Amino acid sequence: MAERIGRHTWLAFALIAPTLFSSPVSAQLSKPGTAPAQGPSLPQDQREGSADPQGNAPIVPDAQFNAALPPLSGDINAPLESMSSMAKGQPPAQTIPLPQAAPPLPNARTTQPLATGETIGTIAPEDPQLAQPLTPLSSFDTTPLDTVADAKSQRAPDIRYDMEVRGLAELKLDDEFKGLSALREGKGKAANATQVSARAREDEQLAIRLMKSLGYYDATAVSTLQREGAGEGEAGRLKVVLTATPGRLYRLSSITVNAQPTVPTDLIRKNLPLKVGDAIEAARIEGAEANVSLVLPQRGYPFVKVGQRDILLEDQGPEPVGAYTLPVDTGPRSSFGKLTTVGDMVFDLDHLNVFPRFDEGQLYDSRLTDDLRNALVATGLFNGIAVEPKRTGRMNPDGTEQIDLQVTQTKGPSRTLSGEGGYSTGQGVRLQGSFTNRNAFKPEGAIIASVIAGTQEQGLSGTFRRSNAGRRDRTFQVIASASHQNYDAFDAFIGTVAFRWSYDSTPIWQKKFTYAFGGELTGTNESVYDFARGDRRRATYGIAAIPGQVVFDQSNDLLNPTRGYRLKLNLSPETSVRGAVRPYARTMVEGTFYYPFNDSLVLAGRARAGAIFGIERDDLAPSRRYYGGGGGSVRGYGFQRLGPLDPQGNPIGGRSLNEFALEARYRFGNFGIVPFVDAGNSYESTLPTGKDLRFGAGIGGRFYTNFGPLRVDVATPLNPRPGDGKVALYISIGQAF
Repeated sequence: MAERIGRHTWLAFALIAPTLFSSPVSAQLSKPGTAPAQGPSLPQDQREGSADPQGNAPIVPDAQFNAALPPLSGDINAPLESMSSMAKGQPPAQTIPLPQAAPPLPNARTTQPLATGETIGTIAPEDPQLAQPLTPLSSFDTTPLDTVADAKSQRAPDIRYDMEVRGLAELKLDDEFKGLSALREGKGKAANATQVSARAREDEQLAIRLMKSLGYYDATAVSTLQREGAGEGEAGRLKVVLTATPGRLYRLSSITVNAQPTVPTDLIRKNLPLKVGDAIEAARIEGAEANVSLVLPQRGYPFVKVGQRDILLEDQGPEPVGAYTLPVDTGPRSSFGKLTTVGDMVFDLDHLNVFPRFDEGQLYDSRLTDDLRNALVATGLFNGIAVEPKRTGRMNPDGTEQIDLQVTQTKGPSRTLSGEGGYSTGQGVRLQGSFTNRNAFKPEGAIIASVIAGTQEQGLSGTFRRSNAGRRDRTFQVIASASHQNYDAFDAFIGTVAFRWSYDSTPIWQKKFTYAFGGELTGTNESVYDFARGDRRRATYGIAAIPGQVVFDQSNDLLNPTRGYRLKLNLSPETSVRGAVRPYARTMVEGTFYYPFNDSLVLAGRARAGAIFGIERDDLAPSRRYYGGGGGSVRGYGFQRLGPLDPQGNPIGGRSLNEFALEARYRFGNFGIVPFVDAGNSYESTLPTGKDLRFGAGIGGRFYTNFGPLRVDVATPLNPRPGDGKVALYISIGQAF
């Protein structure tokens, strides 16, 4: 016996012939041109208006009725006669007699009509109760009927039941069945046994569907209800036993794909991961078909349509099998054409063409279309954005059709307010708020105004930023800022004007290689310790710098990496003007790694070293020196507290730095625990010596959000110096490294 599953199924139609019922009445058919046959004829006197057998007068004789009719003209276009002329030709109207009065009512005791003047006598009651007086109202029972709530409270108690499922655990369907079972949804309670039986029948069908989804198309399921023993005073419980029998497993006997030729020729079959002998498992087959729908648009077929499969089951052979057929409409093999745009314009075509990561004529790949859409979304300037391939009919020499991408734009808000804050021992509270107009100078020319309010830092800054400046993810910035920083290491009033070009990673496209460079002019008035005087004094510095940075990133996530590594190098040729021009160079190299032990535990490490060449430490502005300690350095020590100290115990900074950190990041759900150990110091020498390392250890908590982890770290110094605190607290957003 063969059976099809899928869209095409064999349908059986029952043709039922209607039963014809005949009547005893016969009909006569008249020949064309003759009057139809009449029924039984009447006597002439009856046809001429004679009285009926009861003696009633005739209504109108036929002859009189026909004589009253006006003559008819043979001209159908002749005008109608006036009503007055018609009335003149009518015979005088006859008076129609009124109907006779109805006969009188019969006497109650006889059926004879009453004589003239006789009255109806008294009707004798047939039931003596009718003659009894009515019951007084006071004797009625006025107790109200039960309400709906009373009826519910008095209903029969729910019955309890247990269930046992047999035959599904071997097929690994137990968990799926339990999640969908009507009996389990009832939680062992029902109003009556009929309801339990109805739920059991639903579960029978569920078990059959689950077994068929694995290829057992002869599966059956039977449920039985059993009464379990009850204790004294108990009504007992029901037990439902559902027994599932899978039967034989159906396997694929053939795989046929009906499609147009592709390049390469085996493109569809290679990406349809099915083979003869596989079980006809629904999830596996649907997954294979979804893979075709996914891969073909990545290989030049944007308009592919996977049709409805057809599986012909055959159970007459030694093994039950199914012949699988899949229709696929590939559409034309295509290459990228031009961008077009419609809608509420945010970007014109010139700026839109900055975003694609493909060239015109390149073989179509849906991943690059998705990447273009995501890059436009990342600008934050759209309420909605759609990128759709459109056929053009333009053919390339290689036989592919050029496909234009239509960008549909819907403008969104361009202004935002943002804020961030943090706290750390030694740095205090630091709050920053900013206002941004991301499209003040189209396209993507942003104006950013920021303010910093903290216990030890205050400042204002304004930034012009051009995003995607001539190239995707390339940014140009001009920055002007003024700030006051009051720390143990220095007290400085700093003004800066700078510009910066950068090619950055984004959450949409994390790049392996990024860079930044620019120029900076800084004027600063700072307190500096004068060893000759033995006290602090204020000094003014003018600094010109050309900072640069390169980053090589092999991590798996920009904000919360769990595997891979990163290497970063900073180089800033600078000159300090304080009575004389003193050129020097500031350098810093940093490496981080991330190693996952499992899905919950990640080991993270960092090593960093910095050096300043070409200048003495005391000729450097204190704000340009290297310091250790704090939430982004060696935790457990105060901000900038590590390194050389003046005689008063305040840090004065150095020309070199080294730092090391090791964390074990354990995550459970949206929370995490991070024990850590840090080490490091800063030195007066040009190169770090690695001696006199200071160690700190602690534990942190993490709360993972959609914009990054919230970090709270508590640390203590392991080998503190006089004046170092015993506990340090750090609160911020993002991992320490």
